Amino acid sequence: MAAYAIGRLKVRDASWREPYRAKVPALVAKHGGRYLVRGGAMETLEGNAALPDGIVVLEFPSMEKARAFYNDPEYAPLIKLRQSGSDLDFVLIEGV
Repeated sequence: MAAYAIGRLKVRDASWREPYRAKVPALVAKHGGRYLVRGGAMETLEGNAALPDGIVVLEFPSMEKARAFYNDPEYAPLIKLRQSGSDLDFVLIEGV
């Protein structure tokens, strides 16, 4: 069953973005994932929460593959890099 990793990003310092974006897509693909959303125009239709600076939606073949991506040792230094200049709410959701 497909699984979706959804992130809401708040950027404090954008200097991490280019080196992060250069490496993460290959890691996503390594675990069978693909980007469904990566940035783009946003608007609020309901609610009062402020829009994040970015939203990402990744689709993986399964929860196990999504967890393998996030826990991949190659991803660990990239997580630290991203955390150095941003805050991310990142959730994993099983699809239907």
